[in-house]
Amino acid sequence: MSNKEIVERAFRDWAEGKGYVSSIFADDLTWEIVGRSAASRHYRSAHEFSAEVLEPFGRRFRHDAPFRPVAVRGVYADGDTVVVLWDGAGTTIADTTYENTYAWFLRLRDGLVVDGVAFYDSIAFNELWESVAPS
Repeated sequence: MSNKEIVERAFRDWAEGKGYVSSIFADDLTWEIVGRSAASRHYRSAHEFSAEVLEPFGRRFRHDAPFRPVAVRGVYADGDTVVVLWDGAGTTIADTTYENTYAWFLRLRDGLVVDGVAFYDSIAFNELWESVAPS
């Protein structure tokens, strides 16, 4: 399976509620969130990124309407790099809707993401992060 196919399948499974994109993250993953959001910085492992961003992010959403990709606008591959432009949405535990558009640049090795760079609307993210406490 190509890197592009691996990423496409992970996003499809996530969108359908059959898994999470983090299933293709290598343990030694590095991740950068670009910009000035509350979560913007470099993360040095999948565990650190998950514990400090993904888990508290996920706990802000209802179990019956979690945050997921709602549209993948495009998946582009060049060598070991896959770029995904996608829209995500979910209903928060405060019964508000969070929507954002993301551009993820993923470098894969042996079928796993070893380096990620994420761009998104920092204002929308910060509003969620500050207004909805994780459950």
